[in-house]
Amino acid sequence: MNTNVEQLTLGDITVDVVLKNIKNVHLSVYPPTGRVRIAAPERMTLDTIRIYAISKLGWIRKQQVKFREQPRETPREYLNKEGHYFLGKRYLLTIIEHEAPPKIKLRHTTIDLRVRPDTTMEKRQAIMEHWYREQLKELVLPIIQKWEQVMDVSLAEFQVKKMKTKWGTCNPDAKRMWLNLELAKKPFHCIEYIIVHELVHLFERNHNARFVAYMDHFLPGWQQSRNDLNQLPVSHWDWEY
Repeated sequence: MNTNVEQLTLGDITVDVVLKNIKNVHLSVYPPTGRVRIAAPERMTLDTIRIYAISKLGWIRKQQVKFREQPRETPREYLNKEGHYFLGKRYLLTIIEHEAPPKIKLRHTTIDLRVRPDTTMEKRQAIMEHWYREQLKELVLPIIQKWEQVMDVSLAEFQVKKMKTKWGTCNPDAKRMWLNLELAKKPFHCIEYIIVHELVHLFERNHNARFVAYMDHFLPGWQQSRNDLNQLPVSHWDWEY
């Protein structure tokens, strides 16, 4: 798809404008800094897009304030007694040094991380992220299978990866879903909401009235799960859905 990128300045707000071969205008505000992006049909002029953006300034500023005020975790250092989350619950990290391959054990109030004495912070982080990835993949598989049956759809593939602006994405053509690694730290009902959200994209690509109708049908009350997810503390870089 061909794209053409321009920029608009509205006072103290800079808007990235992407002209694409699409039918409708899409306005997005991205965390953590509140970057503004408008995707618009190629036929639209910058003056028309400027008028549209001005009409949405109140909403844009509201989103930017929300991002600035959202509680954030400090960067993790993977030290003893540091707090880490798993499925919405906070655990204390316990570092156990031993001369053997790394291993993680989830206990009632702690996550025990067994590593060699000379293991660096970066390596501890990699070990933890691998553990989170495996836990999330194991957790979401039955959830996906459940909703595939309920919705009469079928995914070709799902994967977990680190993402900075989305909790998940879905390619309807390839029937491929990607889930954000950070979801492993969130409550079960929030994870399920994201999975249903992405599966609904197999019916409707855009977040329009038709999309909302599908969400209301399959997961009544989904807005509460979305709000819960977006009000939880997030990493020092964040995103919203």
